[in-house]
Amino acid sequence: MIGDIIAFAVLGILLYLDHYFAWKEWIGWILIGLVVITVLSIPWSIIRPMLLYKNWRYGVDEEFLKLKFGAITEKHQLVPMTKIQSVSASQGPLMRRYGLYSISIETMGSSHTIPALPDEVAMQLRDTIARFAKIKEVEQ
Repeated sequence: MIGDIIAFAVLGILLYLDHYFAWKEWIGWILIGLVVITVLSIPWSIIRPMLLYKNWRYGVDEEFLKLKFGAITEKHQLVPMTKIQSVSASQGPLMRRYGLYSISIETMGSSHTIPALPDEVAMQLRDTIARFAKIKEVEQ
């Protein structure tokens, strides 16, 4: 949604400049086409987060971290606890507003993310994964 707002602002400025400087006619048509595409993408930017949230599942036991995600193409991943090297929780400004965290799991060859977990659930999950993977906390 923020991307759509930024796109509208940039396209608005470009349309104004097109009008003010009388750029070639085809540039105006391209800008109008981009505005139409941006308007048509707004419903998707509203529906997409709901689909992603609805179709995310995870499970943790002493041997594996199980991830299941995907709205159209469903993926199942098993991450062995013995391969996990680090677990961290991160929170951007929008997620902070809603009290959500993303958990990042780093392994020897890849990284995995569990997005948009409530504060208490995220911290408990991070600690559980770290305990099962036997990761020691480093004090800074």
